[in-house]
Amino acid sequence: MRRHGGGRPGREGAMDVRTVLLLALAALVLLAVAFRAFSTPLKVLLKVGLNTLLGLAALLLVNATTDFTGLHLGVNLFNGLVVGVLGIPGLVLLLLVQWVVT
Repeated sequence: MRRHGGGRPGREGAMDVRTVLLLALAALVLLAVAFRAFSTPLKVLLKVGLNTLLGLAALLLVNATTDFTGLHLGVNLFNGLVVGVLGIPGLVLLLLVQWVVT
């Protein structure tokens, strides 16, 4: 009966160098393909996240300076979505809409 290691005693389950190199090469190729496929969406996701954080900080800054500036924007779902998607320009847009409406 032949064993996996080529019938040599003490080598049960061991892989030869060629198999290890082929598996390592296949893993590197799969890693490169996965990185290539996910790099663009990851960059977009990071950019949207940065816009969201900057917009939230600006919205909180506007609300913190309400006594001095007279500007106030409520922290609600609509304002959060506009500022989250557009960032600082979204905050400026909301302030302009508020200024035109009032």
